Amino acid sequence: QVQLVESGGGLVQAGGSLRLSCAASGRTFSAYTMGWFRQAPGKEREFVAVISQGGSITKYADSMKGRVTISRDNAKNTVYLQVNSLKPEDTAVYYCAASIRGWATRFSPDRFAYWGQGTQVTVSS
Repeated sequence: QVQLVESGGGLVQAGGSLRLSCAASGRTFSAYTMGWFRQAPGKEREFVAVISQGGSITKYADSMKGRVTISRDNAKNTVYLQVNSLKPEDTAVYYCAASIRGWATRFSPDRFAYWGQGTQVTVSS
């Protein structure tokens, strides 16, 4: 089992940037495919980005390509999400998640067994 704690959210003006972090504890962090999702009020949780166990493979939501970068540091048991050029529609709770199921062609929330509590990102216009 793995425990996940996100940080780095906050209030930012449109056009700004944030770097979200997710610290993991528990079983071997490098065994997990790690993902970021977000959920806006009244909307379903949606995929943002995912990174493979070793960090060599990444995948991004089409809607966010070019604005987000996912990375991980297995020595620090941490995964990061850099989000640039933030827009008001990026306002959501951002969650990190861990999956032991390995790589796939698509990543729905049900592939991820472990979730953090989320960190709020609010983008003002």
